[in-house]
Parts: sequence; C-alpha cells; structure tokens
Amino acid sequence: MSEAPHGAPIKTPGQLIAAVIAAFAIPIIVIILLAHYVDSSTRTGAGTDGLSDAEVAKRVAPIGQVEIRDANAPRTFKTGEEVYKAVCSACHASGAAGAPKFTNTGDWAPRIAQGFDTLWHTALTGKGAMPPRGGTSPDDYSDYEIGLAVAYMANNAGAHFENPPKPVPGAPAAGAASGAAAASGAEAASGPAASDQGAAQAAAAVAALASVPQSAAPATGGAAQTTADASQAGKALYQSVCQACHAAGVLNAPKFGDKEAWAPRLKDPIDTIYNYALHGKGAMPPKGGSNASDADVKAAVDYMISQVK
Repeated sequence: MSEAPHGAPIKTPGQLIAAVIAAFAIPIIVIILLAHYVDSSTRTGAGTDGLSDAEVAKRVAPIGQVEIRDANAPRTFKTGEEVYKAVCSACHASGAAGAPKFTNTGDWAPRIAQGFDTLWHTALTGKGAMPPRGGTSPDDYSDYEIGLAVAYMANNAGAHFENPPKPVPGAPAAGAASGAAAASGAEAASGPAASDQGAAQAAAAVAALASVPQSAAPATGGAAQTTADASQAGKALYQSVCQACHAAGVLNAPKFGDKEAWAPRLKDPIDTIYNYALHGKGAMPPKGGSNASDADVKAAVDYMISQVK
C-alpha cells in the first residue's frame, strides 16, 4: 500500500508573495512593540532624570539649614486657618486622642461655654494628650497666632468669639496672662453676673498688662543702696506695673491699701510673698509681666505691704 505524496504549503504565486511579506513584517512589528514597551516602562538606570540638576541638588542638600531673619522686620502673622491646618488638624480633624473634632458642635459646646480666654490658656499650656502650643514653640507660632487658631476652630463649631487683640510691638504678650486670668475668674464666678464681671476684669487686666513698659524700673544698685532709694524704686515699679491690677483689685488681686484684702497674704512668710511676685500665682504673671530685676520686684512688694501696716 503506497502513501499519498505530501503537497507543498505554497502552491500559488500569491501565497509565495504573502509568505515573503509576513516573514519580513512580523519580526518588524515585534521589534517595534518591544521598543515601545521598554521606552514606556519605569526606568531605573541610565536614561532617567536622576542626574538632573534639580535631583542632584535635592540629594546633596544639607539636613539642617540656617534661616536668618531680621529681628526688627515687621512680623507677618499666620491666619487661624493656616495655623489650624499646619498644627491643630493633626488631632482635631479626626478627633484623635479625645480632641474635640473640627466643626463638631457636640464636642465643642462644653469647651465654648468655658470662654475664649480659658480655651486660649489651655492651648498655650496644654491639657491631657495635647502638648503645650500643640507641640510647637513660640518661635514657630506666637501666642497671638495660637489664639487665632483657637477662635477659628471654636467659631466653626458654633461660637462667636472675636480674634484676640493683635500684639503691639514692644509690648509683652498677654496670651498666657489673659488665659490664666480667665481660668481664675471662671473658678471664682458663681453666676451670670459674676461671669460678666470676671470677663470685664480680665479684659481690663489684659489691656493694662499690654501697656506695661518692657524697660525695668531704676535698679536699686545692690546692698549699698539706701532704704529710701529702695522704697522709691518699689513705688516706681508699683505705679508702672503693679497698679494695673492691685489699684482696683482686679481678678482677686489684693487691693492697694486694703488691710482686709492683704491680711490673709501677710500670714505667709515674706519670702513666700516674694516668691509669688517673682514667679507668678493664679492670674498674676511672673513679675507682673515686666522684666524688672528681682530686687525691684521685692521693693514693690515691700512698698505695697507698707501701705497696709
């Protein structure tokens, strides 16, 4: 039994031409597709922009850089929204660690009821899981800018707080003092009338402290200074600083010349009273918010005490 002969796959001239064209076209198409794939894929070696000037400068940039600022140049303050987005949103946007969530009126209602000054003081000094100033430093954001952020967050949750007063160049920051004053006033208040009175007193104290000059009163000159000169230095410091609160008894400060108001204070040793004046107590900031010398502060204490004996 014989086998049938196999026929050739190309039987016509047209099939031959098609085979020749396919033999050339298919490899060319494959090469083009491979080239396109290689060119469009992520390049990690030669041919990337890793050696461009911008990328090289980024890699060799120092870890730390020194920024020189003109201390006398006018400061441009951040807005409350900018401070919130840069600092506060880390916790307040999601309500992390018990922070009142941004725009959540239920979270903010009890805080808003405490008043702006108390919230400002809490933001500056920290509370619970929140570090002082949200973990920043006074060089990053001033007390005023922190206050703007507090007002921004509270107002977005239903409050109607006004922005804190813009600091006057050369005047001491009143943020911490006003916050402490508000906290003290909140503890002493016992009703709507007392609350209004405390708020008015706090505003008066802040306004008075903001006008305190930063230059110290005339120095006493050491042990060789006479008693009369020390008394004059104490009187001068009282008139320029202490009377802002003590003249009218603002925020429970013992009123100047009021023996009954001073009697409980005078039960403490004189060194304790000096310590309160030097380092602050309650709503009173250290040294009354001035930069007077320790000797002059003590002289002012002696002067006020001498008026109730």
